[in-house]
Amino acid sequence: MKILLAPDSFKGSLSAPEVAAYLCEGILRILPEAEVDMLPVADGGEGTCAAIVAALGGEIMKAEVTGPNGNRVEAFFGRAGDMAVIEMAAASGLHLAPRNDLRPTKATTYGTGELMLRALDAGCKKILLGIGGSATTDGGAGMAQALGVRLRDASGQELGPGGGELGRLAHMDVSGMDPRVAGCEWIVASDVSNPLCGENGCAAVYGPQKGCTPQDVALLDSSLRHYACILREQLGKDVADIPGAGAAGGLGAGLMAFCGATLKSGVDTVLNAVAFDERVAGADLVITGEGSIDYQSAFGKLPVGVARRAKAIAGAPVVAVVGGIGRGAEAVYAHGIDAIISIADKPMPLEEAIQNAPALLRDTAERVMRLLRAGRKMPF
Repeated sequence: MKILLAPDSFKGSLSAPEVAAYLCEGILRILPEAEVDMLPVADGGEGTCAAIVAALGGEIMKAEVTGPNGNRVEAFFGRAGDMAVIEMAAASGLHLAPRNDLRPTKATTYGTGELMLRALDAGCKKILLGIGGSATTDGGAGMAQALGVRLRDASGQELGPGGGELGRLAHMDVSGMDPRVAGCEWIVASDVSNPLCGENGCAAVYGPQKGCTPQDVALLDSSLRHYACILREQLGKDVADIPGAGAAGGLGAGLMAFCGATLKSGVDTVLNAVAFDERVAGADLVITGEGSIDYQSAFGKLPVGVARRAKAIAGAPVVAVVGGIGRGAEAVYAHGIDAIISIADKPMPLEEAIQNAPALLRDTAERVMRLLRAGRKMPF
């Protein structure tokens, strides 16, 4: 029997490679002769780098860069051959900005640009960026400055960090941008469809969770509108209304405008990067999973993305092993998932489930295999 394990991480508990490893141990308790292929995956957000590096046999590379508040932080990116994988949150994520020191109008993506330069220094020609979890709303201006773009006000002074500065932008000089940017393929993995500005734009929708007051939201939205006008007038890049331009505080817009990046579905981008279709071919069973599954999972979350492709390529049954089952989870049955199994074997606090997750995953995988073995004996 060929079994493909394609789980996401269990957020706050285990990485996707760890989840796959523990599921494999439980399977082999019952079917030691099974051919188990571990293919940890992600949706473009947290864990994307680790999943792709594990699947392709790459390496994690460390780099000290500028954090969202201007402090130095230890970040990372993944490298596999001439491809790099960058999680912008590693350099510019909300978790790097102390809750008591949020600076939403000054938070910068400069460190993300520095990570991009490190990937170019490593010889990478294709760079995949996952752009969730940002602390920033600067339209990717900081990223562009790190790459060598000069953003000046009417007096010729360089703009400071953050989206709040963009209302003063008068001149955009790209002549000093690192020439290697043009020779690289840039792919953005994101399932956010927000435009850059307006009531559905990044400041209005995501600003409050980054510490924005209503006044901050108004300032950032106005500044980003001005920024979009300058991009259109001086660079000929009209990106503000492209779905996904507002991803990661407008970093989606900046990556399209300055790097010529292509925005793609997070789940599908990762599955393509790890050659999912080739790995799932011939599978008799696919096991996916994540920390929690509910009605929202039917709208493009990773387990459903895995199930759809597994059904299309291999026609194999798909089981989702999850930490918790939320309201409306049954909606995923219409999208290729055949069964949902929770790892909780009794009522327990979340902290206990997290602490015991390795054993719970092993035991759950064993139960799944016992059920499948029993089902084969039933006269259906």
